[in-house]
Amino acid sequence: MAKSKNNAKKVSYISVPSQIINSLSSSSLQSLLLSPKKPSRNRFFGLNLYRSPRFWFLALFLFCFLGMLKLSYNLDPLVPFSPYPCVTSQPQLQDSFSKKLTTRSQLGFVSNGEKNDKKDQEVGSVDARELKSEVGFGSNEVKDESLKGVVDFQGGKSDGVEEESEFWKQPDGLGYKPCLTFSREYSRWSELIVKNRRKYLLVVVSGGMNQQRNQIVDAVVIARILGAALVVPILQVNVIWGDESEFSDIFDLEHFKRVLANDVRIVSSLPSTHITTRPVVESRTPLHVSPQWIRARYLKRLNREGVLLLRGLDSRLSKDLPSDLQKLRCKVAFNALRFAPPVLELGNKLAERMRSKGPYLALHLRMELDVWVRTGCQPGLSHEYDEIINNERKQRPELLTARSNMTYHERKLAGLCPLNAMEVARLLKALGAPKSTRIYWAGGQPLGGKEALQPLTREFPHFYNKEDLALPGELKPFANRASLMAAIDYIVSENSDVFMPSHGGNMGHAIQGHRAYAGHKKYITPNKRHMLPYFLNSSIPGAEFNRIIKELHRDSLGQPELRTIKAGRDVTKYPVPECMCSDSHTRSSL
Repeated sequence: MAKSKNNAKKVSYISVPSQIINSLSSSSLQSLLLSPKKPSRNRFFGLNLYRSPRFWFLALFLFCFLGMLKLSYNLDPLVPFSPYPCVTSQPQLQDSFSKKLTTRSQLGFVSNGEKNDKKDQEVGSVDARELKSEVGFGSNEVKDESLKGVVDFQGGKSDGVEEESEFWKQPDGLGYKPCLTFSREYSRWSELIVKNRRKYLLVVVSGGMNQQRNQIVDAVVIARILGAALVVPILQVNVIWGDESEFSDIFDLEHFKRVLANDVRIVSSLPSTHITTRPVVESRTPLHVSPQWIRARYLKRLNREGVLLLRGLDSRLSKDLPSDLQKLRCKVAFNALRFAPPVLELGNKLAERMRSKGPYLALHLRMELDVWVRTGCQPGLSHEYDEIINNERKQRPELLTARSNMTYHERKLAGLCPLNAMEVARLLKALGAPKSTRIYWAGGQPLGGKEALQPLTREFPHFYNKEDLALPGELKPFANRASLMAAIDYIVSENSDVFMPSHGGNMGHAIQGHRAYAGHKKYITPNKRHMLPYFLNSSIPGAEFNRIIKELHRDSLGQPELRTIKAGRDVTKYPVPECMCSDSHTRSSL
């Protein structure tokens, strides 16, 4: 009994990693547990040495030591276990990190993205949005340092990343650049025109900011045709918005005069010699008149009276003019009509805030009540809103500009109706816009408020307008000035990486031309007439639907289009070929 106790006290133990134990066979473990008793102390090394427990413990120690060397120095496989003991296999490691990335994204967009974005739109909290961006929303950066290694470890780009980069890819501009060299004859006449002090043209422009912009462009061209000085255009007070903004509130007047100094003389007011003159007034100019018609109609009376007053210039001047006058149109639209410094400064600030986290998309949403009334279309919200539109249409039938002999469904399928929020969301998703896309939306408040926008904000939660981006007080100087607000929208939209309107209009046309003139920046023109039948067919699989929509828009992404292909196209919308030329022929007098 005493001997047994003494032997028990002399037993030694060594800790063995679990991987080693697992690597040994069951017979080996049994031989360890059931090993024979220790031989007597006076026995020397010999043939029975393998029976000694010390031998086996030493062997196990060497076994573990070699395993540690394998881990540290990545030697050739000497032991039957993985070099990464905590991971069963490399694919499992990748799957684990992929799940972590997916879970992180889903949590951000579902629980935080939607809730916080709604809160931001209600409160207008810039700090809240910056907080969201810091945790990775709307950013291509991997904020978690531990995940950066995972991206590198996996190697290459996932399908989602490739699709995302494809969406932001810009169209091939084919080397077209601004090309505004005027003919010698134009330059020779310029010297006489700018010196003239006898003839003055007064114009009154109406409508919204973009409509006024178009009329100002034509006013400059008409002044040039008549050889008259142009008095700074008068902006008619808008009866809908009550906006009393003047030309210098919206545009940089001194820049306007300076850029056009060699084309048309611009004066701030009539000289004293002409103030008491009774002007020739014309308010019923026909549509699309030619330079010859203008000279025949007005030149004789202008030479006699000295002052001509024109009203309602919208679409009065022909879209097909001689080359020099088309170039002048471009010069006015793209260079002379620069926004006033306060407007330009704030617009650029908002654009920088949108771009601070990566590329962004600008949407011009046409979902206001007056748009639905004028187009004869329905927003697809509810019967209650349809009744509101129908009642407004009955009370003011003059607002209906759509074809009155067509039903709503016929107009819809003909592509004459604005896209609603659900259709915009489906189109963007089909074209490959990722869920993390940062969207700036321009336009007035939609009929139905936030409810009308929900199908879009659910799919793309990073959804902002100028009120969301502006700091407290930044928009105060522009309050109740619809033209200035529209100018801010124009600046942020023109600076975007991708632009898409939900319906045609003056702003969409102006930005299309501006982006073309700037190098054909991506501009998505919804192919409504051809795509809507597929929208109504719910049996088309998602992948096939996306393929069809992409194919329909393959040539509608802002690529260069010749204005001369179709008669009546506006050169300020299609500046090629009169105002832009390819690299080998690029000339610019600017």
